[in-house]
Amino acid sequence: MPAPFDLTDDSVVVVIGSGAGGGTLANQLAQKGIDVVVLEAGKRVEPEEHVDDEWPAFNQLAWLDMRTNSGTYRLAEDFPNLPAWHSKCVGGSPVHWAGCCPRFQDWEFRTRTVYGEIPGATLLDWPITLEELEPYYDRAEANMGVAGTHGMPLHQPDNNAKVLFEGARRMGYQKYSTGHYAHNSVPYDGRPATVQDGFCFEGNRSRAKWSPLVSDLPKGEATGHLEVRPESMVLRIEHDDAGRVTGVVYADADGAEHLQRARVVCVAGNAIETPRLLLGSASNLHPDGLANSSGQVGRNYMRHMSDTCWGVFDEPVHFYRGNTMAGIVEDEAYHDPDRGFVGGFYMETIHLGPAFMASFMNPHSWGRDFTELMDAYENFAGMWLVGEDMPSATNRVTLNPDVTDQHGLPVPNVHFDDHKNDIDMRDYAADRARTLYQAVGAVKTIRTPPFPASHNMGTARMSERPEDGVVDRWGRAHDVPNLFVSDGSVFTTGAAANPTLTIVALAIRQADHIAEQLAQQAL
Repeated sequence: MPAPFDLTDDSVVVVIGSGAGGGTLANQLAQKGIDVVVLEAGKRVEPEEHVDDEWPAFNQLAWLDMRTNSGTYRLAEDFPNLPAWHSKCVGGSPVHWAGCCPRFQDWEFRTRTVYGEIPGATLLDWPITLEELEPYYDRAEANMGVAGTHGMPLHQPDNNAKVLFEGARRMGYQKYSTGHYAHNSVPYDGRPATVQDGFCFEGNRSRAKWSPLVSDLPKGEATGHLEVRPESMVLRIEHDDAGRVTGVVYADADGAEHLQRARVVCVAGNAIETPRLLLGSASNLHPDGLANSSGQVGRNYMRHMSDTCWGVFDEPVHFYRGNTMAGIVEDEAYHDPDRGFVGGFYMETIHLGPAFMASFMNPHSWGRDFTELMDAYENFAGMWLVGEDMPSATNRVTLNPDVTDQHGLPVPNVHFDDHKNDIDMRDYAADRARTLYQAVGAVKTIRTPPFPASHNMGTARMSERPEDGVVDRWGRAHDVPNLFVSDGSVFTTGAAANPTLTIVALAIRQADHIAEQLAQQAL
């Protein structure tokens, strides 16, 4: 049956969101001959429309709808209306991402068992293991085109990476490389190799960087089984008296509301919009929110421990030439409580353009010290530190009844407090980063506050028991048999790895399960 599909067609699978989870899932289902409607709140901005300029690109691609913020985390003060940054466009956040793709390690699926009781943390073992996910990691890497896998060579290091690697060598580290990176190092899957032009983060006109916009969605559309509807903001999910979802209500670009019927609904709106939609779909049958009998929807919000270190050298580095995050040190990504914290972290290259650097160096700074740093811009090297943060029941996404959006809906409030383990890991990591740059001759190092750009995870987490989470091992809601969650919301814990590869692997696995269930008439 060719797309587009009728609003009354209740045989389709509706996927809400077109990012790493939703875009991958939609294509995988379409390739199996299953009819899919993707509802995406943002516009379709094709690669040739992307701009190589940070603030215009941010305004073009980012989710800028009103949100509120609370908690003691510094972002509540620095960016009160931007507690987290992800994209609002067809293709989702991978249109505006760095591309770093490490896998979870085995013990990171079993943190409650391995770490034990951590006061203030709601650790829980995943209901799946690395062994179960490994075949899907393989398929995800092949689907995305991840350098260092499936015969694609690693990238050549740019100057920023060379500084990192030499510092790592002098520190005695051994596991450093340009890493598994979803940006073509050679032509792959009909897309060209990167030219390392420095503008690979905020959109990518060449299509060398993977995203559902340039890969999965066009492939799915070509089957005739996938329709993508941009500027379609889902307002609520509807269900029948038996508790099965029957469709979704969405607003189009003109604000007109439509009801799209569905056989299955998969929510992939990011770990902020997904719980917001579930909580906003409360009903007499689900008074606390759809799929929320456990009270866990919105809880256990994680965004990774993060910190940034800049090294300033007496000669130019030109760190802005090259891919944003094609450089990684993996030696600290292990668990050893003797370091003063549980879990591990990665050191990853990063560069910002002058506009972003000026905005995020320190949001409250100005004067001679600030201008001297900006004058030294070409002498910078940059490192982003990313590690596992602790889930907590009080770190959560809720609805703010006092503030509404353009559709008249309560906006999400993001509450976050650092756990002591996060702070201890951040301080240790910052010291290691500073020492690394000093080892290679930095004349100055600068530590800057966390960015609003983050890895949003955990607000509809997987659990073996319904009372501990929101979805089962396949991402299916414990409470609703034909409702799935298909994004980073399902992460039981966050691990240290950047999450996109795992989101894609889980989406491929979920697609196989949904197809099997549909074939058996179990959905």
